[in-house]
Amino acid sequence: MPKYRPGKFQGGAMGGKMDINQVMRQAQKMQSEMENVQEELGKNEVEASSGGGAVNVKVNGKKEVLSIKINPDVVDADDVEMLEDLVLAAVNEAMRKADEMMQEGMEKVTGGMNIPGLF
Repeated sequence: MPKYRPGKFQGGAMGGKMDINQVMRQAQKMQSEMENVQEELGKNEVEASSGGGAVNVKVNGKKEVLSIKINPDVVDADDVEMLEDLVLAAVNEAMRKADEMMQEGMEKVTGGMNIPGLF
């Protein structure tokens, strides 16, 4: 039976030894890199439109809506529901693009590894 040594992990898929302190340092480094990427991507902006450009929405990487531009030609007092739908579609598309941007940025740090609940 192998002797237990604190701070060492024995076994694993390769049957080798792994220093738990080294694993922790690597995890802390990755966490720091992810925080830096999130901060940088939070400064980036994405834009989406609906209705052929009738409504434009700009969102940052933190999923904050920065601006909504509405073409005056689509404002119809008798059809407010259509305008609401256009705004909703543009906001949802901008949020999807922001998610995609963040996911691509995080994949660069994690090497494509999927980490549930990352952002």
